[in-house]
Amino acid sequence: MKITSFNPLIVTKHQEEIVELFEELGFARRHHGHAVNSAGQNVSGIRMKDANGFYVDVAENPDVPQDLTAIRINVDDFDEAYEMLLAKGFTDPKGTIETRSNKNAMLFAPSGFGIHLVHHIKDHD
Repeated sequence: MKITSFNPLIVTKHQEEIVELFEELGFARRHHGHAVNSAGQNVSGIRMKDANGFYVDVAENPDVPQDLTAIRINVDDFDEAYEMLLAKGFTDPKGTIETRSNKNAMLFAPSGFGIHLVHHIKDHD
């Protein structure tokens, strides 16, 4: 398994406020994606990048009781990374989500920190 990118992720009910803060810090919106979570709710994610090449993702989820900070890790082999993290005691309370462009899951370590594991699917419409 190869890690292809690694950056912080903020999951919040207040996406626009946080995006505006990071814009003031010099980040620009790069991509805005939409998906349906396991509860059937529309959720969105905004990927941001600054002039130094640093990324931060800000995802909106109406179910989080407070902001959650996690690490987004993009990998070339989702299944291998997923199984390795589960073997280390990580849990996947919401299940894997597959879209036309990616496969992802929010996993939690036994100590509580989160990893948003993502594999991008290159050949999609």
